Amino acid sequence: MPENEPLIIGFLCNWCSYAGADMAGTSRQSYPTNIRIIRVPCSGRVDPLLIVKSFEQGADAVLVAGCHPGDCHYNEGNYYARRRFALLRDLLDFTGIGKERFRVEWVSASEGKRFARIVSQFTEDIRKLGPRTTA
Repeated sequence: MPENEPLIIGFLCNWCSYAGADMAGTSRQSYPTNIRIIRVPCSGRVDPLLIVKSFEQGADAVLVAGCHPGDCHYNEGNYYARRRFALLRDLLDFTGIGKERFRVEWVSASEGKRFARIVSQFTEDIRKLGPRTTA
């Protein structure tokens, strides 16, 4: 990947969002290759420290995608994620990383086109912001 291209780390829920990404691929929906996908059991299992560590290790942005609220395979994991990440956004802004470099989305297994659109738009937004500088 060229040096000026953003690196996006994506934590995707196994049951919905990862399947949505797979659906995007099998239905030949194109999206930027800037995202590096990490499959997790549930968006509620993504520790905020993993996100901070991703930025520390050089990521320009982080995307967490999970099941739509009310459709979680583990009943309420995405509710925990939603609350936890609302607080993390403020912390990222406070630390100078910027909350605009972090996004949480809900994508079901049948929404491959939506997944491709989210990744494309997020990548474009991060390109406009430019590379993340370390302080």
